[in-house]
Amino acid sequence: MTDPALRSSGYAWPSPTRLALGFAAGFVAVLVFHQGMIAFLHAMDFTRGGPYPMQATWPLGVPRFWSLAFWGGIWGILFVLAEPYFGSGAKYWLAALLFGALGPTLFGWFILAPMRGAPMAGGWELANMWRGPVINGAWGLGTAAALWIFAKVARRRA
Repeated sequence: MTDPALRSSGYAWPSPTRLALGFAAGFVAVLVFHQGMIAFLHAMDFTRGGPYPMQATWPLGVPRFWSLAFWGGIWGILFVLAEPYFGSGAKYWLAALLFGALGPTLFGWFILAPMRGAPMAGGWELANMWRGPVINGAWGLGTAAALWIFAKVARRRA
């Protein structure tokens, strides 16, 4: 039985297919847009590390960029869950940019960094803080673009 409060909210839960497309879009967006922005910033000498880091991650020992892509897929699912509130047209793309720039960045600053023993928010140094929103904002736009393409292909096949 559905909770009446949930039924009256106007929010329709995304289909399993849409959630899977969100995962795929977020995964691909890390490999293309997120790492692409890192490559661009690295080429401009704005970052120390380059794209596609190969350092092994704990506990599975996979290269870091594959771990980033997996977590980008998880954030892609969250993107799909938030997407009904984005609006349409230019508002949608702005919301996608802001979702990417703020969601994963704030999570990284205030949850992941302390768990790893790193200072929160890049030590509150602007030189360290601007990279997260820029790189993750590119991911947000890339996720929106990939999701649009994947959904279009899925509709043609259906």
